[in-house]
Amino acid sequence: MTDSKAKTPHFVDAAPFDPGLSEPSLNDNETLASMSSWQLIWRKFRRHRLAMIAVWILVFFYALVPFAEVIAPYNAHRSNDDFIYAPPQKLKLFHEGKFVGPFVYPYTYSFDENKFVIEYKTDKSQPQPIRFFCRGDSYKFWGLVKTDIHLVCGPENGTMFLLGTDRRGYDLLSRIIYGARISLTVGLIGITVSFALGLFFGGLAGYLGGWVDYVVQRMIEILRSLPELPLWLALSAALPPSWSPLLIFFGITIILGMLDWPGLARPVRSKLLALREEDFVKAAELNGASKKRIILRHLIPNFMSHLIASATLSIPSMILGETALSFLGLGLRDPIISWGVLLKDTQNLASIQLYPWLLLPIVPIIIVVLAFNFMGDGLRDAADPYH
Repeated sequence: MTDSKAKTPHFVDAAPFDPGLSEPSLNDNETLASMSSWQLIWRKFRRHRLAMIAVWILVFFYALVPFAEVIAPYNAHRSNDDFIYAPPQKLKLFHEGKFVGPFVYPYTYSFDENKFVIEYKTDKSQPQPIRFFCRGDSYKFWGLVKTDIHLVCGPENGTMFLLGTDRRGYDLLSRIIYGARISLTVGLIGITVSFALGLFFGGLAGYLGGWVDYVVQRMIEILRSLPELPLWLALSAALPPSWSPLLIFFGITIILGMLDWPGLARPVRSKLLALREEDFVKAAELNGASKKRIILRHLIPNFMSHLIASATLSIPSMILGETALSFLGLGLRDPIISWGVLLKDTQNLASIQLYPWLLLPIVPIIIVVLAFNFMGDGLRDAADPYH
């Protein structure tokens, strides 16, 4: 039986103590402790590869917005009467085994009286090089400076319809680039309206509670119970036809924003209900802070990252809403160009069968919507402290 009073051996390090040595660093843990909440969110977000790819895709598309006139090879309203429903010209680099650089083969066309269509054939005898940083159709850059400089132009005395033309001979690629300006802006302006309304009504309902909460909740339930697309159609049809295209654009944007705010108001309300009983809120109330200051300075910043993630996921619905309304003829109309307006030509199934390239404007819509969804998923995961 061992002696319970036996002492445990005590070992002492014989090495001399150096007071200049610091304690061992905790590396990652110390770094994380010194980071702000936004730095932690960015650190987690950039590890989400799919979300980062989506960010770069969106950066590319939004870079088209301010420089659409420079990037587009043709003016959006330039009609090529000799090339109506021209199929896409293939971009090539080699001609008869020799490197020529980017070029296209010219078209020859004839009218088929039996089928009553224009038939295009590719003339492969002579390549036509594409020009870069060249002079083409004139335009006013940002509506201020008149110039004719383009990033890329068609060949001299030739054509370059990389995505084909429509029934009026408009270059589809140029119109898609111009359409990005409207379709992408609708999402940002619409979510700004929705974000402001969601914060306002959700903040009032969550912090004040009582009859205010009851009224806001009933408003949300009424809006949620209405079918979305018919409501969009009814409100869009109510816009005066005499309005200018710019007013119609803002009208459609405000309609989309006003109908989307309930989806954001609900999470704002639930977060405020959870946070309003916290000690820091009570301390602010005891110090005489107004309700407006408590909501804006103390409560909302505590879950702003979640709101941004939710707002990002709402932008695709704005873009799809504008596309649907314009496609059905109740949204934007010519001369405004958006991806939804471009898809109006696809309402005729016979034209789709003969000219399938008219469906190409749907490709950027799909890419942008998926990119926003992937980026929103990445932001939501990064903002979740338990993920």
